[in-house]
Amino acid sequence: MSTSVVVTGLGVVAPNGLGTKDFWDAVRVGKSGIGPVSRFDASQYPAKLAGEVVGFAPEEHLPSRLLPQTDRVTRLSLVAAEWALRDAGVDPSDFDEFDMGVITASSSGGFEFSQNELKNLWSRGSQYVSAYQSFAWFYAVNSGQISIRHGMKGPSGVVVTDQAGGLDAVAHARRAIRRGTPLIVAGAVDASLCPWGWVGLQTSGRLSTGDEPSTAYLPFDERASGHVAGEGGAILIMESAEGALARGARVYGEVAGYAATFDGAEPGLRRAIELALADAGVRPEQVGVVFADAAALPGLDRAEAEAITAVFGPHGVPVTAPKTMTGRLYSGAGPLDLATVFLAMAEGLIPPTINVEAAGRHRLDLVVAARTATVDTALVLGRGHGGFNSALVVRSA
Repeated sequence: MSTSVVVTGLGVVAPNGLGTKDFWDAVRVGKSGIGPVSRFDASQYPAKLAGEVVGFAPEEHLPSRLLPQTDRVTRLSLVAAEWALRDAGVDPSDFDEFDMGVITASSSGGFEFSQNELKNLWSRGSQYVSAYQSFAWFYAVNSGQISIRHGMKGPSGVVVTDQAGGLDAVAHARRAIRRGTPLIVAGAVDASLCPWGWVGLQTSGRLSTGDEPSTAYLPFDERASGHVAGEGGAILIMESAEGALARGARVYGEVAGYAATFDGAEPGLRRAIELALADAGVRPEQVGVVFADAAALPGLDRAEAEAITAVFGPHGVPVTAPKTMTGRLYSGAGPLDLATVFLAMAEGLIPPTINVEAAGRHRLDLVVAARTATVDTALVLGRGHGGFNSALVVRSA
């Protein structure tokens, strides 16, 4: 029999809340963190809105020695991991160092750090480029820094599949635990809100150019014209159910099923959903809510809606996209949705897809106002640019 894998800790850094409590307090009432870009002058770019993590002072959370060698994305990741471990009641010194691993996802690495060092290279000379540039930009740097900080030498790695990546990282962590590793720190945080990162994001052709935060990101709406980029995400502590029980841990829920496909069209996403449900041993009618990928482009929205209705039937399951409050967080999106699912299950409340008027042609039961509901099983979807599809099923504790 396969080992059950559970989540025992959550660490959240999001545009509408630093920490799990602040985040859930915002999400449950539909409070948005989207606004004009403030981290740099975006006035000359087509897209001018973002979901920024505000009020984050790394020096309040991290040793001063780490600050010169880390990008913003790594600082956010380190703090989210610290909060997740604390939430799980885990002291890493209680574990053998090879019994703990770190598996994260990344969509861009340390872009802001790299931008600053390239600026030094061209304006001042190579002798002014930090030696930390050799790794601070790297996609795997968050996994590395978390593992070093907490002495974790078990199975570790990084997944790079854009918006699907966070779910893929959680799935890889589940696999590692089933193979015998007692504890994995998993999830993702992304942060590319700097001029270099912003230019790269523009090239996708998927960013909304709207100036009004309440109407810029409208998935499944007739007015949909692209997404708003954001930063942040969530880190999760994952353990075997047996191990969590043995140490008396509080359990948020179980990672029950997962599947991934590579096909940007409806059949690929539908197949991922079907395989994830089968992996979890769950029938469609047992799913209480779907957390959608929510691309907010007509063709992509249509493909996702068709995949959902093909499996669950028209208006067959509540569908929500709380990321309308944060923007799309790329690899951080899936883990943040998972954290939201567990918090929603605990309260019996499906958070809303704010500002959206559901397009009737999609035939979705879109949750546009917070809805009281008992949810025992949920499906989370993620799609990465280029055709990545991931579907993950979770069950309440």
